[in-house]
Amino acid sequence: MISVRLSEEEYAALRDLCSITGARSVSDITRDAMRVLLSGPNRETVLGYPSGAWHAHMRSLEARIEQLASEITTLKANLTN
Repeated sequence: MISVRLSEEEYAALRDLCSITGARSVSDITRDAMRVLLSGPNRETVLGYPSGAWHAHMRSLEARIEQLASEITTLKANLTN
């Protein structure tokens, strides 16, 4: 068993990734990610991306998710007014 402390934003992004990928739980997607990192022929490659590119892609997705959440909040506020 491994415990990892995440910020609220990191955990939310992980939950969102679960929804996007269809993973059953945060634990499942975390295990899958660890398996890829530990058993991959090139540990610098994650899910087909060089690790730096993968991290940049994830940051981009997180920013887009935050932007969409903000837009949804604005739309809801406009609908109630």
